[in-house]
Amino acid sequence: MADDRNFTLKIITPDRIFYEEEVSMVEFNTVEGEVGIYKDHIPMTMIVAPGILTITRDGEVKEAALHAGFTEVLPDKVTILAEIVEWPGEIDVTRAEEAKSRAEERIREHAPGTDMRRAEMSLKRAVARIEVVK
Repeated sequence: MADDRNFTLKIITPDRIFYEEEVSMVEFNTVEGEVGIYKDHIPMTMIVAPGILTITRDGEVKEAALHAGFTEVLPDKVTILAEIVEWPGEIDVTRAEEAKSRAEERIREHAPGTDMRRAEMSLKRAVARIEVVK
């Protein structure tokens, strides 16, 4: 029997439907801060920021690295259109640690012509990947 506190969470990437299930809560980062969504949330749209996506379903919690995208929130459905989202088992930790080191070095050196916003976003994506695997 369906729990009346649940809502549909659908996460779509350019490559696949990453997730589509009934859940009780979803948490993720936006450009305005962290959000947690339950059923009957007010309708809104948000821009996703790199971080950890937390999905709660039937008392169990799953995490993934969510990098960028847009979210539509309706009272009974949340849709995330994501550029990249990865389960922990899909992440190459060595590669993520190398990307983190490169981004930190670009930020530290702040050489002329360095796109600091891009370097900071690269760092956030790498950190999200590393954190979700831990």
